[in-house]
Amino acid sequence: MIEFDHIAVAAETLAVAQAHVEGVLGVAMQAGGEHAVFHTHNMLLGLEEGLYLESIANNPDAPRPDRARWFDLDRFVGPARLSNWICRCADLDATLAALPEGFGAPVSLQRGDLRWRMAVPESGILPFDNCAPALMEWEGSQHPAAALAASGARLENLHVSHPEANALEALLAPHLSDQRIQFSAGPAALAAALRVDGEVRMLR
Repeated sequence: MIEFDHIAVAAETLAVAQAHVEGVLGVAMQAGGEHAVFHTHNMLLGLEEGLYLESIANNPDAPRPDRARWFDLDRFVGPARLSNWICRCADLDATLAALPEGFGAPVSLQRGDLRWRMAVPESGILPFDNCAPALMEWEGSQHPAAALAASGARLENLHVSHPEANALEALLAPHLSDQRIQFSAGPAALAAALRVDGEVRMLR
């Protein structure tokens, strides 16, 4: 089984990604850090129920990685947007073996005290035009959400739109059960409804 872990907002710069999240939600993000291997950096926002949100972008002060960046960030252009959703599992290797090829190979990563393995496709592009979830396995007991200040923001639902949404939903159904995740046929896009101060705000 896999579980919903967090969502990611990408942009051409981290400042733009952060401003997009804060402008929509009206809540300040917290400092994140640098990612080795892929040379990106992020900001974080704690959500209720153990979820969190990250804004992420390529780090212009770091060297170019020797492989494609995760979340398809090498090809990112345009305004900031909700770009990815990420699910965790207890055994990444077994989960990948149970799914079709395309979700990627495990990469060991570390940021501060956090350690995890992320499945990253060789191209950096996830199945279904990046609408499929990125898969990861946390190592040890550390999880970013536990260290983040409460923001009062709660994820109501994540809407996954894709021309082959029915196929994606069927593919994930044996592995993922979460009523907050909704699928519908349409252009490839993600949208999250978050409740803040009693008001539902749409993050796209």
